[in-house]
This record gives sequence, structure tokens and C-alpha cells, in this order.
Amino acid sequence: MKQLRELADEQLVSLYQEGNNNAFDILLKRYQQRVFSYLIYSVKNQELAEDLFQDVFIKIVVRIKNRQYAENGKFSSWMMRIVHNHLIDYYRTLPAEKIISNDESEIDLFNNADIAVNENREREMIDQQTLSEVRSLIALLPEPQREVLLMRVYDELSFKEIAEKTNCSINTALGRMRYAILNLRHMAYERGISMAS
Repeated sequence: MKQLRELADEQLVSLYQEGNNNAFDILLKRYQQRVFSYLIYSVKNQELAEDLFQDVFIKIVVRIKNRQYAENGKFSSWMMRIVHNHLIDYYRTLPAEKIISNDESEIDLFNNADIAVNENREREMIDQQTLSEVRSLIALLPEPQREVLLMRVYDELSFKEIAEKTNCSINTALGRMRYAILNLRHMAYERGISMAS
């Protein structure tokens, strides 16, 4: 068991695919706190976070067993994409009136119902951990896009607050955020930087 704990994530995935269940136990212990913290901060409900946590790890197990994990990026990034997308899928199942703004939250995934149910915009949201890998690219964005991105992610302002500060409509602020993320993804792809989706 001690030897397994010293292996890289990708090696543990390979061992698990070959039938070594202890390898997955190590992966689970390695990442369960990170995943659960992400979920609890996102949904603000212990019981719901626990349910989502179980669902997420079932998805991860199935995908690993079906050999859907390819070693073209970090295992942690691949895993967190599954977590993030599962969370989006959960919000998509809620009636629109139950989706509320969480602008006061430390981690803001969805600002309003339109964003939460719009698949294109959902996939373009960047989580805090991913952003740390592309800070150098932010400086290359056009000024209006960079301004909205920084206010949204670093200052944690709502799109309404951003619109007021930049003297534009909420839709314009949303559009600038959308294009900022698209441009960041394009630049990251060109430079071989992995970004979660």
C-alpha cells in the first residue's frame, strides 16, 4: 500500500484499469477533500454535496473502467472537469425559478438562470484553479474583455456591478466575459496549456 501511495496519478489509473482496486482507493483519498470542498462551496448544502460527490465518483470509476481517460493532461484536471460538468448538469435539471444568483459566494459558477441553462456559456466558465495556469495570457486580452474578466474573477463582482462600473449593459458585460474566455481557450490551446471545460 505504501508503494502505491508513491505512484503518480496516471500510474494508479493504469493499475486500476488492470483490476487493482487499491489503486483507486489511493486516488480517492488523494482527491476526495478537493472534490468535496469544490462541491460544498458551490451548492452550500452538506447533504446535496454528499450526494453529488457519490454520483461524481461513480462517473469517474465508469470512465476509467471504460478507458475514457487519456494521458494527454493531468488526471486532476480531467477529474475536475467531470466534477464541474456534473454540477452544471445538476443545475440544468432544476426549474429556472430555483436557480438563484450566488454573487456573494466565494466560488461563483452561475450568475443567473440564463447562464446556468445555456450550454455554450456553461462550458466557458473558468474555475479559480484553472485560471491560475493562464494568468500570463490574461494580459494579452483586449482591454474591455480583460477588465470584465478581472472584475468577475478577482473582484468577484456580479455582472450587474460590472455593467455599472464599466458603463455598459449587462448583456455587453456577459458578451465580453464570453469572448474573454473563448480567447483564453484559443491562446491556451496554441500554447499547449490545459484548461478545464
